[in-house]
Amino acid sequence: MRGRGAKIAGVLPLFTLFMAGAISAFEDIERLRIWPLPAEVSHGGRRMYLSGDFKLVTERSKYEDTSGILKEGFDRMLGVVRLSHVVSGGRNSSRSGGSALLQGLHVIISSSTDELEYGADESYKLVVPSPEKPSYAHLEAKSVYGALHGLQTFSQLCHFNLKKKIIEILMTPWNITDQPRFSYRGLLIDTSRHYLPLPVIKNVIESMTYAKLNVLHWHIVDTQSFPLEIPSYPKLWNGAYSSSQRYTFDDAAEIVNYAQRRGIHVLAEIDVPGHALSWGKGYPSLWPSKNCQEPLDVSSNFTFKVIDGILSDFSKIFKFKFVHLGGDEVNTTCWSATPRIAQWLKKHRMSEEEAYQYFVLRAQKIALSHGYEIINWEETFNNFGSKLNPKTVVHNWLGTGVVERVTASGLRCIVSNQDKWYLDHIDAPWQGFYDNEPLQDIKDKKQQSLVLGGEVCMWGEHIDASDIEQTIWPRAAAAAERLWTPYAKLATNPDKVTTRLAHFRCLLNQRGVAAAPLVGGGRVVPLEPGSCLAQ
Repeated sequence: MRGRGAKIAGVLPLFTLFMAGAISAFEDIERLRIWPLPAEVSHGGRRMYLSGDFKLVTERSKYEDTSGILKEGFDRMLGVVRLSHVVSGGRNSSRSGGSALLQGLHVIISSSTDELEYGADESYKLVVPSPEKPSYAHLEAKSVYGALHGLQTFSQLCHFNLKKKIIEILMTPWNITDQPRFSYRGLLIDTSRHYLPLPVIKNVIESMTYAKLNVLHWHIVDTQSFPLEIPSYPKLWNGAYSSSQRYTFDDAAEIVNYAQRRGIHVLAEIDVPGHALSWGKGYPSLWPSKNCQEPLDVSSNFTFKVIDGILSDFSKIFKFKFVHLGGDEVNTTCWSATPRIAQWLKKHRMSEEEAYQYFVLRAQKIALSHGYEIINWEETFNNFGSKLNPKTVVHNWLGTGVVERVTASGLRCIVSNQDKWYLDHIDAPWQGFYDNEPLQDIKDKKQQSLVLGGEVCMWGEHIDASDIEQTIWPRAAAAAERLWTPYAKLATNPDKVTTRLAHFRCLLNQRGVAAAPLVGGGRVVPLEPGSCLAQ
């Protein structure tokens, strides 16, 4: 999954973009400084302040918050708004020129459950201040996870006034009605090519919430290493780089819980039958032979027993309705080159290509038996699409036109085309991430409904704890707006959102996220001294 050839696009310096053009209605939208842009938003011109004891109120809400998800989200919101500054409280409000003081946020949630279900309602409505109770802001949502999105938006309306040492909200009254365009808004991380410590993964999850991404695709294992403990087959993590570069089963459960409390699903991936050499470090019989170690041995029932054991263990902690089974870049020559497997192929009257199909479909049946729906990389569809289980989601990464063909066949699709949404292509600028349209050339409404969304991919060959954040951000944010904001509200020219994205990048920096400058591709350094707003 390593496609190359991303083009270097010319990027105008930000100061040029700031100075160009007259004020327009679109530029008024850009003044809102909210990322991603909400579905509907209106504002006024008043200034308000937050009380020093700004509080959460949940009267008339059906959601009782026994798990503390809402209260934790509220506390995190206040934390990122305060930015570790000392807040003076309300004593400076008398110097605000008659502006009102907000005492708290009233949150009403109509669903009593906090089960994180894929496709659940993520909408919210935010009014600042409340017409009925002007000393409070008002947030309504169907689910607690919609409310968390509303808290993120509220946090972006707030600014710390360094002179008065108080949190202020400009341009009130605000009236925002919002919901995501796509239900799947993902980010892939790769812990096989380089091990990522648990705090790094948690920091990535936290940063995803700021841009309203909702799926962490965890590409856990690959050719290079197998870092995860599998209780059913405890020698599998012998394929880790070292004994310290591993995740216990409880670690994985903690990652899932940490993400779930922030409204983020964790999609676990085991990539079979290719990309699996590391499996044989603990169980050499999974290799076709000692000298030909990939793909997994298609002729052995033990191979499928191990897959069944892994997915059985997965089902205990990875509660997302999907599991990713890979299926890409499978070089089957080892099968024919290994005499006993070649004999098995002959006995079953299979070519290498047919054995590849047999493997993928058998793995799919195992996943289905554990209650999962399946995601596979697009090669499976390109080679035998009509044979895939109807519950398959095809993950596009290679070619153009694949999404259209997949949805025309009646299957669902996720978009991650490598020429636009591969974050490891560090020469790819953010404008390409913003411009990439998942529904490109798909006019049929039914086919459009089969596109679940998209995902930016942070492949790990040249990424570790030292550089992952600045390689992800701010380019992932550009894709996040594409996946969240209604199509009609998106900019036709991505350069038009430069000012607003630069502000969001500065916001990420202020919140402790090492987001790189906009000027250039990914993971660039500042060109010269200056404000983050102009780089």
